[in-house]
Amino acid sequence: MPTVALAQFCATEDKEANIQKGLRLMEQAKENGASLICFPEMAFLPFFPRIRADRSFFALGEPIPGPTVERFQQRAKELELVTVINVYERAAPGEYYDTSPVIDADGALLGISRMMHIAELPNYNEKFYYWEGNTGFPVFETRCGKVGIAICYDRHFPEQMRALALKGAEVILVPTATSTSVLEHIWAVEMQAAAIANQVFVAVVNRVGTEGEMTFFGKSFVTDPQGEVIAQAGEDGEELLIVDLDLTLIEETRQMLPFLRDRRPEAYGKIAESESTGGAPDGCVRSH
Repeated sequence: MPTVALAQFCATEDKEANIQKGLRLMEQAKENGASLICFPEMAFLPFFPRIRADRSFFALGEPIPGPTVERFQQRAKELELVTVINVYERAAPGEYYDTSPVIDADGALLGISRMMHIAELPNYNEKFYYWEGNTGFPVFETRCGKVGIAICYDRHFPEQMRALALKGAEVILVPTATSTSVLEHIWAVEMQAAAIANQVFVAVVNRVGTEGEMTFFGKSFVTDPQGEVIAQAGEDGEELLIVDLDLTLIEETRQMLPFLRDRRPEAYGKIAESESTGGAPDGCVRSH
C-alpha cells in the first residue's frame, strides 16, 4: 500500500529558499511514512505566467536533467522516496515546457511528462511561455506503483485522464497552480468524476499564497476509484498531506463498475476526428 505525500506549497521570489524547503519536506514526508511525494506546478518558482509576455522569465528555464532535478534525484535516493516535481524546462533554444520529472526511489530519472494543454486565461498567460507538450501520456513504473501525470490545465480534458488509465496508471498525480474562483466550484467534483470514470486514484496538489492579484486556494486532495475524497488539505496555508492508498480498491471497483471493459472505441472515431467544437459528429443529433 503506497503512502502519498502532497506538498501544498507557497513559493517566494527566492528560488533557492523554495528548493531548500522542498528538500526539507521530502524528509518530513519520509519521516511520516510516505513512499511518494508530489509538488505543485512550478513549485520552486514564482508563478510568472500571471505576467503577460515578459521575455525576462525565459531565463528561469533549465534543462532536464539539470541542477534542480539533480538535487531532487540525490535526495530521493538518500530517502528512498519516489519524487515528482515540476520545473520550467528549457529543452532547446527558444523551446520551453511546463514539465514534471518523475524520480524513482533509487534516484533514477524515469522520464518526464510535459503539459499537453496550454491555457490562455486571465492570469494564465501560458501560451507565451510554454510550448505544447509532446511527450504524450506516459505512465511510469515506480517502486510504489504505476503513476501518470496531468499537469494543471490537463486535468480538464477527460481524454488525457482516460489515456493514462488505459496505459495502466493506478494513481494520476495532478500538480497545479489554481486560483480561479470559478474552478473552486468544480475543484473536487471534476476529479471525482474522472476517478470514477477510470477507476483510479487521483491526487491533486495545489499552491497556496498570494502573488500579485492571484491567491492560490490550496485544498489539495485525493479521491479514490469510487469518487470519494479520502483526504483534503486546508485552503489557507502550507500543508504536507499524507494519504494511504489501497490499490486493491482499483480491482474491486472495476469488478463492480466495468466501464473500461465496456468501452466501444470502434464507435468513437468520429468524436476524435471532429475538428469543430460546434459541429456534431455523424450520427449525433443536435437539440435546439
